[in-house]
Amino acid sequence: MTVAELVGRTLVELGADHVFGVVGSGNFHVTNAMAAAGARFVAARHESGAATMADGYARTSGRLGVVSVHQGCGLTNAMTGITEAAKSRTPMIVLAADTAAAAVRSNFRVDQDALAVAVGAISERVFSAASAMDDVVRAYRTAVEGRRTVVLNLPLDVQAAEDFPSVRPKLLAAQVPSPDPTAAQALAKAIAAAQRPVFVAGRGARGARKELELLADRCGALLATSAVANGLFAGNPWSLGISGGFATPQAVELISGADLVVGWGAGLNMWTMRHGALIAADATVVQVDLDADALGAHRPIDLGVLGDVARTADAVAKLVEESIGYREKSLPDGRWREVSYEDVSTVDRIDPRTLSIGLDERLPVDRVLAVDSGNFMGYPSAYLAVPDERGFCFTQAYQSIGLGLATAIGAALAEPSRLPIAAVGDGGGLMSIAELDTVVRLRLPMVVVFYNDEAYGAEVHHFGPHGHNLDTVLFPETDIAAMGRGFGADAITVRALSDLDGLTDWLAGPRDRPLVIDAKVTSGPSWWLEEAFRGH
Repeated sequence: MTVAELVGRTLVELGADHVFGVVGSGNFHVTNAMAAAGARFVAARHESGAATMADGYARTSGRLGVVSVHQGCGLTNAMTGITEAAKSRTPMIVLAADTAAAAVRSNFRVDQDALAVAVGAISERVFSAASAMDDVVRAYRTAVEGRRTVVLNLPLDVQAAEDFPSVRPKLLAAQVPSPDPTAAQALAKAIAAAQRPVFVAGRGARGARKELELLADRCGALLATSAVANGLFAGNPWSLGISGGFATPQAVELISGADLVVGWGAGLNMWTMRHGALIAADATVVQVDLDADALGAHRPIDLGVLGDVARTADAVAKLVEESIGYREKSLPDGRWREVSYEDVSTVDRIDPRTLSIGLDERLPVDRVLAVDSGNFMGYPSAYLAVPDERGFCFTQAYQSIGLGLATAIGAALAEPSRLPIAAVGDGGGLMSIAELDTVVRLRLPMVVVFYNDEAYGAEVHHFGPHGHNLDTVLFPETDIAAMGRGFGADAITVRALSDLDGLTDWLAGPRDRPLVIDAKVTSGPSWWLEEAFRGH
C-alpha cells in the first residue's frame, strides 16, 4: 500500500463517505483509494464545481466534505469554491496533489500553501511516509473539530512511498463545551429583564431547534434566523422567518422593536441585521457561539457567551421564569407571498414574484433548495418555503455568482429523499452550466430554475439609475431551455404562469431526467438590492 492509498483509506475510516473531484494524474490514486474503501466518488466537470458540491454536501448532511484535485491548475480552478467554504467555516478537506520537492521547474508548481492561507483555509501537508497517518488525522481534526476548510497537500513523491507504520487511526469524541455558569446566569438575567426578546439563530444553531424553542417558549421570545439557517423554525407559530435583507415587513418591524436580541450561533453581521438597522438603539445585544473570535466580531455586544448553542439554551432555560415576553398576541401569516404587490408581468415576461409563488404552489413540500447569487436571489429564498434547515443551502459568504448549481448537487446527494431545486440567474447559471452534465449523469430528479433577465441584473439596477452605459452587462436573449435539452435534460420555457403546467406534467412523470426551467422574468431591482450594495 502506498501513502496515496493510506490517505484515502484513512479518510474513509474516519467517516468520509463522499469525495467530489476532477481526477488528473496527481490525484488519481488517492481518489481511487477512497472509492475502493467505500466512499462514493462524484465526478464534477470543473474543480470549482467539485469544491462547491463538497461544501453543499457538508452543510446539508452535517458530515465532512471532501474534494480531490490535481496539483497546480486543479487547485487554482477550485479556489473560488474553496474560498466560499473557508469563509463559511465548512468542515471540508481538499485533497490537493502537489509537485515533488525536487520538481522546482514543474509547470504545475505553485505555492499551494500560500494559496490556501490567502483565502482563509488551513494549509496542511503529508510530510512523509512515516508521518502520513498522523498528518491525515491532524487535518481531519482541524476540519471537523475546528470547523475549518483544510487544504491537505500531497506531494507526488510522498504519495508513491510505501514504508510507513500500519497503525489504524483512533479518535476520541470531541467534547462539546457547555457555557460557564456565570455566563449562563448573566444571559438568564438579560432575558428576565427583557419585555420584547428576539432570538436570531444562525448556522451554529442548526440541530438546536428543540432547546431554542423550549427557552423561547419560557421567556416569550420571537424566533428568526440568518439566511443560512433558513428553515430552522419552519412551522413554529412564533417564527418571523429570515432576518436581514430577505426579512418581511412584519419581521423588520418586530425585530427592530426588540429590547433584547440574542444571536445563537449567528454573527449578527451587516446582512443579518441590515447594517445594524434591525437593532434598536436601546436594545441589549447578546451572542452565543462556540468560537471566541466570533463574539463581537461584526458589531459591539453587551454580553458574549462561549459555548454550544443547544447546551447553553438548555442551561439558561433552567434559570428563567415563564413570561409572556413578546407574545402578547398571535402572529399573522407574515410570509412574503402574503404581502401584496403589483404584478408587472408583460406579454412575454413573468414577474419573478409571480413565478416564485407559482413554483412554491406546485413543487412538493419535501424539498431541498439551493440558491445562487445575483439580483434574483431574494425571490426563491423568500417565496419558496423549506421544510427545515436542511432544506435550504446558501453558499453566499463570498458573494460569487456561479455556485448555485453545484451547491444543489451536493445538497441533493446529502438529502436523496427530497426533491432538489437549484435557483440560479442566467449569469451564474450559464457560468456553471457544465455541471448540468453532472446532474444528468447522476440521474438526479432536479428542477433547475433560471431566473433569466438576459443581464447581470445587480449591476444593471445599481448603475443604471445613474445614467451609466450598460452595454457591458446586457446580453441578447438566450434559449437556455434548448441548452438544457442538449445536455439531456427535460426543459420548458416560462413566460406566463400557465407555462408552469409543464412543471406539473414533469412532476407527475418518472422524473428520470432533470427539468430545466428557462423563466423569462421581468427586469427590475429586487427589494433587498439597495441594502446589499451598501456593503460595497
